[in-house]
Amino acid sequence: MSGLKIDGWSVRRAAGAVCAVALALVLLSPTASRAADAVRVPSGIWLMPLKVAVRVFDCSGRLCGQLVWVQKPRDSEGQLLRDPKNPDPTLRWRPACGQTVMWGLQPAGPGRWKNGWLYNADDGKTYRVKAELRSDDMMVARIYYGLPLFGETWTMSRVERLSSEGWC
Repeated sequence: MSGLKIDGWSVRRAAGAVCAVALALVLLSPTASRAADAVRVPSGIWLMPLKVAVRVFDCSGRLCGQLVWVQKPRDSEGQLLRDPKNPDPTLRWRPACGQTVMWGLQPAGPGRWKNGWLYNADDGKTYRVKAELRSDDMMVARIYYGLPLFGETWTMSRVERLSSEGWC
């Protein structure tokens, strides 16, 4: 079989070339790159510097985060924390727990996301956010207004479960 030639190509060499081209097409296809990025989606619960934890999940190909734990879930009167600084007065009554506080983070390469938003109930403001997965259990986020230069860097740690109190 190795001696058979077609237009100057050996069958073995032609078959190898066809396999190499097919493999390259599969690896470079958009579906394959999306699948590779999907493996790196940091799904799970992440502890943030604000003494809260968010459940990070895929929402239509982007990253979102829902508040699932608060270190101090009740105010001084024993009532569940609400959102009193929300710029929309009609939303100030809603419980803090369960709110989507991070949304719209677009993939920007393996383990990186950009152009997202983060709502901070402590001051009622919405900030820009970009994030990078540094390891399976550590993500670094840049929270900013306007330009990333004018912001803060937050290191978030993946957690399995925090103390029982404060879970939404």
